[in-house]
Amino acid sequence: MSLAGKNVIVTGAASGIGLATAQRFAREGANVAVWDLNEDGARRVATELQALGVKAIGSRVDVSSRKDADAAVERFHAAIGKVNVLVNNAGITLFQPFMEMTEESWDRVMTINLKSMLVCTQAVLPDMLAAKWGRIINVSSSSAQSGSARMTAYAASKGGVIGFTKALAQELAATGITVNNVPPGFVDTPMLRGEGVAGMGASVDAVAARSPMGRPGRPENMAAAIAFLASDDADYITGHTLSVNGGRYSS
Repeated sequence: MSLAGKNVIVTGAASGIGLATAQRFAREGANVAVWDLNEDGARRVATELQALGVKAIGSRVDVSSRKDADAAVERFHAAIGKVNVLVNNAGITLFQPFMEMTEESWDRVMTINLKSMLVCTQAVLPDMLAAKWGRIINVSSSSAQSGSARMTAYAASKGGVIGFTKALAQELAATGITVNNVPPGFVDTPMLRGEGVAGMGASVDAVAARSPMGRPGRPENMAAAIAFLASDDADYITGHTLSVNGGRYSS
């Protein structure tokens, strides 16, 4: 599985799953753009990746903004080259009883988690179509597969990501571009330790103890699956949902 020389964008890559994914690609020899709202974090990660001998750039990008995405792709072209791989990872969570949910909170989740799929993917597709090769990997959620109480907006947005993946994979199947998604299960990330713990009303370890494997997943577990789907080893896989959840959901 060689990714050496590939040019990759990872959104939401200043921490958590995105960070582990950016690091995995860089270790495989790929050049990486780190997109995140946290500009300092994005630049810090890019500097760390450069130490691995690859090209890397960190940018502050609002993934729901077409202006931001288009400008960041232009910077990518200038610093690295054409885009080969896009990992749509950036997202937010929301724990809230359904009857307490406002239209504003619903719209915010949908804008960041789902509209970003449109904005970021359209920004990079011209490069992939011209090359007749590309990989789009979307990070969804096991909450969309199994359902999750007090997470209606989040689960709905991530269910949209799974549907988006399947539909776009069909549309692009003959172009040399594959589109797949990875729904993480219970993964130990800063977001889970923050908003997740507050929303679940229990510690990460306590919730993990009730899972089939009895432990949370690691961001590196997700990164490994994403890297595989980006490789030539996965060139006959498209429209697929590769669940990485420690047995939380079986399909």
